[in-house]
Amino acid sequence: MNQLRSPEFALSETPLREDVRRLGAMVGDMLAEQVSPDFLAEVERVRIAAIARRQHTDQPTQSSPESLASLLTELTPTHAEALARAFASYFQAVNIAERVHRIRRRRDYQREGGTPQPESLLDVLTQLKAQGVQADELLDWLMRLQVEPVFTAHPTEAVRRSLLEKEQAIVRALVDNFDPTRTPHERKEDDDRIFMALNATWQTAEASPVRPSVQDEHHHVGFYLANPIYRIVPALYESLADALQQVYEVAVPLPRLLSFATWVGGDMDGNPNVGADTIAASLATQRTHVLEHYQADVSGLARLLSQTEGRVALDTALVQRLADYRQRFPSAAAHVRPRHADMPYRSLLAMMGARLKSTEDDQHVEGYTSADEFLDDLKIIAASLIDHRGLHAGAYAIQRLIWRVRSFGFHLARLDVRQDSRVHDEALSALLHDTDWLSREPQARVERLRPYASGQQAFAESADANAVSLHAVFAALHDSRGRYGAEAVGLYIISMARSAADVLAVLALARYGGLAEQTSAVDEAAPGVPLDIAPLFETVDDLSNAPATLRALFDDPVYRRHLAARGDRQWVMLGYSDSGKDGGTLASRWGLQRAQVELLAVANEAGIRLSFFHGRGGSASRGGARITPALMSSPRGSVAGVLRVTEQGEVIHRKYGIRALALRNLEQTVGAVLRASLRPRTPDPREDTWREQMNALAKNSRQAYRELVEHEGFIDYFRAATPIDVIERMTLGSRPSRRRSMRGVQDLRAIPWVFAWTQCRSIITGWYGLGTALERGMAEYGETALTEMARDWPFFANMLDDVEMVLAKCDLDIAEAFSRLAGPLHEPFFQLIRAEFERTRRALLRLQGSDELLQGNRRLAVSIQLRNPYIDPMSLLQVDLLRRWRASGEEDEDLLRALVACVNGVSQGLQNTG
Repeated sequence: MNQLRSPEFALSETPLREDVRRLGAMVGDMLAEQVSPDFLAEVERVRIAAIARRQHTDQPTQSSPESLASLLTELTPTHAEALARAFASYFQAVNIAERVHRIRRRRDYQREGGTPQPESLLDVLTQLKAQGVQADELLDWLMRLQVEPVFTAHPTEAVRRSLLEKEQAIVRALVDNFDPTRTPHERKEDDDRIFMALNATWQTAEASPVRPSVQDEHHHVGFYLANPIYRIVPALYESLADALQQVYEVAVPLPRLLSFATWVGGDMDGNPNVGADTIAASLATQRTHVLEHYQADVSGLARLLSQTEGRVALDTALVQRLADYRQRFPSAAAHVRPRHADMPYRSLLAMMGARLKSTEDDQHVEGYTSADEFLDDLKIIAASLIDHRGLHAGAYAIQRLIWRVRSFGFHLARLDVRQDSRVHDEALSALLHDTDWLSREPQARVERLRPYASGQQAFAESADANAVSLHAVFAALHDSRGRYGAEAVGLYIISMARSAADVLAVLALARYGGLAEQTSAVDEAAPGVPLDIAPLFETVDDLSNAPATLRALFDDPVYRRHLAARGDRQWVMLGYSDSGKDGGTLASRWGLQRAQVELLAVANEAGIRLSFFHGRGGSASRGGARITPALMSSPRGSVAGVLRVTEQGEVIHRKYGIRALALRNLEQTVGAVLRASLRPRTPDPREDTWREQMNALAKNSRQAYRELVEHEGFIDYFRAATPIDVIERMTLGSRPSRRRSMRGVQDLRAIPWVFAWTQCRSIITGWYGLGTALERGMAEYGETALTEMARDWPFFANMLDDVEMVLAKCDLDIAEAFSRLAGPLHEPFFQLIRAEFERTRRALLRLQGSDELLQGNRRLAVSIQLRNPYIDPMSLLQVDLLRRWRASGEEDEDLLRALVACVNGVSQGLQNTG
């Protein structure tokens, strides 16, 4: 067999090594078959040259990228694209093997039955009990637990559904091979399935040439929600119930812990393709998806619950429900076959299935009016089974569907809506006939808005485009609440929120659109606005001013009445992406940490329950982090049983693409929320000193970062030294990559900003400015003081760990090759970048007491070291193609396709790219 030589793994990971070799051999055979044996030999020559470059780091002539680049120069676009796709195929194989190995490790822990797997629910509950948490305290917190991942349409890795399905086929074949009793013939069939999937994948374009519509994005996110996630939700509850029984010896009905939300179809910020019509379409599609799944489950349960009259007794409630349905819903009753009339559970389930089908039609009189009504039917069946020896004759299967209905309702996922505060102000300027509205002071705007926000006054109709659009949006939200239930509508998020006026603006506009209803709240005379409004604080300055904004809101009588009607709970969204783009990693991280502490103090003083919504991305530059360290290093009291966090880009695929890993991820998330809520880290008397020192470090870091991005010519350098122009042409998402015309960094969206710097391998978004700050900090406070802080303060330690990973993924020699594309701008800017990189690396190693990066994380170090030689050829190929494409006036579509293949391949290799 043809085999691309696979990397060497530790002896303890022999099965992973075998999977990588097995898949690598198949990739080689696939390349020989789909292209040619000579092409495979060329791929191997390039790979060997890339490895040689990495192995001779002490010999400048051999370690420089020029010799490797010489093998990749002036290739035809078709040939270059094939080379990039070949290396990307290898990464796909390795990525799959690593994910399958995570499943294997989980099974090993479960099979051995000794020490629980770290961060599993059994492990978390065992730790909490050892820390003195009693059963009553734990159960009290479980009642308050609210975990809600929010899926957003911010792709930096847009994988076609057909390719996702082929990947899952490969995973199933590898998992089937866990079984040592499989025959040689069965193993050959497994190999054939894998080889077929690899060949079909090669023959399929990675992305459509057409930019995806909002509906396409919805179907992409829906793949994860309605497939892996829908399937594994009951297993999460069963895992928690088992852990409670094993650790605390208690068996209690579990409350709903988990729900899901999405921005797809509701995120209007900067996307003219999103509005009232996509809100309605997204919610309608989601309901259709979840009802179809319920119908399939009910049909399966009907076949399972074949108990017949005379063999089992029934609860009176079930008998009455049967009789009631036969009378009230004749069309549904007609679905019961005469030969099944003596099967009460099957008969009721058949009618329930018919009612679910009717629910798809809003006008059908036999449809369910709510998910609670459907849930009530399921509970009646479960109770009757349990009461009459049916616990192991179907009650568990019914319970699995009950957990799904509690999690997904009739809406699958809550739909958030987001809009820029400036759009609101432009609409208000028209509605108020005030051309100076945008320039007025916040307090003046608050006073003008109060009567409209309270419902005492109403806006007159306006033909202004923004006013018409927002009127339609709030009308759609009102209609959606009535049609799909109150839980179908999530938060209304205000981008670039800077004052209390920005929040009152949403209240006033919601009333203008008819989103108001009578409640039993404080003021019966004025219908309330049934909407949770979340200001999004994004920049470093906005985070600093956020406490004053929140205090002004809580002091406002109109808004305080609104909060009373919403249960005195306020949501605040924290923007990790734009704050990082605005001030660099350290200033962003510290600004977010400090803002949470100060916002909690303001809310506690006002008697308001504050919940945070974390707008994290996949990369460390945008807040990406392992969930347990991230929550355990967060401010005390900031979690309080609640985690709402965005999931986006390649993170969705990595976390939720495979059922077993989706379950593992959700278990880790729930466990981390429990730990951070019940037993947050203990106070340290040194923290006051650390905070003061961190204020100075963040200030110095931000200053160094801003000096770079505000340097004359930097935007031109950025556009020349990164493939941002390619990324802007890629059909990744429905939203434009810029907010407005490109006047500065502030006008570029954070995702393409981070993605571009990652592609050119310098990843300055994850570290620039930190080295300067640490050097100055060690000079002012002493190296011992900062070393102590890095060792003992989880916030600082976690941040340094994330930066260390980013530094390890950088390659400044390849970044220099990209930088040279900037011509005369190369020297002045790249000198700054390389000098700051070395400062950051030296300072970090000194604080950690290490000789090399990732010295304390050998598994990650080996993974990165082994991947880099395969990424390097794609990066250098990208440099050559980028130079040629730009020389063509960016009009050569063949070169662009090859460039896109390189971008996709580097993304797969580096991971955590967006």
